[in-house]
Amino acid sequence: MTQDWIPNALPPLHGKTVVVTGGNAGLGYFTSEQLAEAGAKVVIAARNPQKAKAAITAIKARCPDAAVTYQHLDLASLASVRHAAAKLSELEHIDSLVANAGVIGSPLRQSTADGFELQFGTNHLGHFALVAELMPALAAHGSRIVHLGSVSHRWVRPDFTTAAHPRKYSSYHSYALSKLAVMSFGFELAHRLELLGSPATSVVAHPGYARSMFTPRRPGVATYRPAPGMQRRFSRPFAQGKDAGAWPLVRAAVDNEVRNGDYWGPDGPFQLRGRPALVQPQPHALERNAASRLIDLSQELTGFRLDL
Repeated sequence: MTQDWIPNALPPLHGKTVVVTGGNAGLGYFTSEQLAEAGAKVVIAARNPQKAKAAITAIKARCPDAAVTYQHLDLASLASVRHAAAKLSELEHIDSLVANAGVIGSPLRQSTADGFELQFGTNHLGHFALVAELMPALAAHGSRIVHLGSVSHRWVRPDFTTAAHPRKYSSYHSYALSKLAVMSFGFELAHRLELLGSPATSVVAHPGYARSMFTPRRPGVATYRPAPGMQRRFSRPFAQGKDAGAWPLVRAAVDNEVRNGDYWGPDGPFQLRGRPALVQPQPHALERNAASRLIDLSQELTGFRLDL
């Protein structure tokens, strides 16, 4: 296992096509930038065309020959997911789908266009629907699907019954539960693909504790956010920039050492910062019965079927 793996040591990725949801900002932007600089064709799938255009401009400013395009996708709208999946299915091939996009809700509960709690509806259900709709193309291409997990999955348990319509709302709990759902789905999908002998693979990656205050500036793109000096000094030992937080996602997307069902994250203490490495999730993220119930629930809520 190469422990000193970093994006600027990537092999040439010319001829590879990677779709990055939410590739216009934060972790998704740096994932797109790093892949594009290595020669991959990157499709930024995001809801805001102006922000996507700014991200493409920033990438091309660093790498004029970068092949980066935009596909409109609003994961908070199942109609938008269906339309985007139809367009993405027309790509000649998809080597990797990085399901990165996500939202962190406000203290007040918000809903998707389809009436689901915003974080669970966007982070999990939107991506579930996208993967389900793209699955024929992903299987045909032997694609790698990278699901964006989070260390927050440690503090919730896999009871997803009311996640889309919580009786009592907590922004933090809904976010953590949405990320546990993302991970449970990713690991269960890996099992099912393996049982079927599918050439497609499913892996999970997480960025550790990635903060805007340690993130490099990119003109026109919301990456860096200043913070008081004391907050920076306190956070520095266990946090990193979103450029470094993107490393596990990029490695999970393109490294030949990555295997179906893997979980990648920072190799430092508590997986909060460091170089990308194979790490361990909490056991409850691997509970197959809970994951199977989640998939059944997701199909029922969205109307999208995961036909493998």
